[in-house]
Amino acid sequence: MSSTEDLDYPQILFQYNNGFLVSKVMFTACELGVFDLLLESEGPLSSDAIAERLGTSATGMERLLDACVGLKLLGVEIKTFYRNTQVSNLYLTKSSPKSQYHNLMYYSKTIYLCWHYLTDAVRDGRNQYERAFGVSSKDLFEALYRSEEEMIKFMYGLNAIWSICGKDVIAAFDLSPFTLIYDLGGCAGGLAQECISLYPNSTVTIYDLPKVVQMAKERFVSAEERRITFHEGDFFKDPIPEADLYILARILHDWADDKCMQLLAKVHKSCKPGGGVLLVETLLNEDKTGPLETQLFSMNMLVQAEGKERTPTEYSTLLTAAGFREIQVKKTGKLYDAILGRK
Repeated sequence: MSSTEDLDYPQILFQYNNGFLVSKVMFTACELGVFDLLLESEGPLSSDAIAERLGTSATGMERLLDACVGLKLLGVEIKTFYRNTQVSNLYLTKSSPKSQYHNLMYYSKTIYLCWHYLTDAVRDGRNQYERAFGVSSKDLFEALYRSEEEMIKFMYGLNAIWSICGKDVIAAFDLSPFTLIYDLGGCAGGLAQECISLYPNSTVTIYDLPKVVQMAKERFVSAEERRITFHEGDFFKDPIPEADLYILARILHDWADDKCMQLLAKVHKSCKPGGGVLLVETLLNEDKTGPLETQLFSMNMLVQAEGKERTPTEYSTLLTAAGFREIQVKKTGKLYDAILGRK
């Protein structure tokens, strides 16, 4: 090992060791409303003014703001006046169309707590909802949606992801031949909205659990989006209606291979001849050496769910076994990629 590598190696360890500290600084600033306050103020504010308006200690707020400056989430003027950066205005304020606020709160309040038990998850090979929250993990959906507040937080977070990645995965293939589309587990409708925006001659039905559908109708899908319809049910247990295309976005990664095969076989049986299935997932390299984000997401599936992230070949194998053909894979360059299989 060269002398340069010797010098760089500890720095990498320090960076990794402090990773959760970085996350919690960002989460805390979001939760306290720092970025929203600075957006509304339309100008820099002093640390004392921010602390007073948000009801925090002056000392704690000053340190938090300085850490956000170090993370390039805030800028500072005349040493004591703070302002948002462009990144914070766009992604960390609640009012932005691309806001990731709810996604970050889900990470802070749910994923962060589950990851406290990562060692146990590796030992046990199962998710950690019982240890983290005292909730039985026998039914994954019941664990994920253990309260209305948790369900809303998850739905907002998922829509936030599709505000950034949705258009890319829907545009990865020409879906115009598919006029009747079912979005299985479509949740709050963020991806469905991208779909009808790009393909106005298509109709999209969100198929999800009854309580998810009711919440989507009440809070997420506006009256103007009538080409989005809803179907209440459990697609593992209940019939899946006939359609031209089925979208499974961030669904298969929740489940082990046998459960994925069960669902894909049902989808293939219901799919019209010439129709297809669109998988939207974050893909591992074929040799599983990366990307790092996907590897971390796969660890999260261990901690939170029953499945894992997969390679393109692994997804293609599942699709082929279920009867789908002409399988195509498209890397989008964003967090999520697309795989299309035809019947």
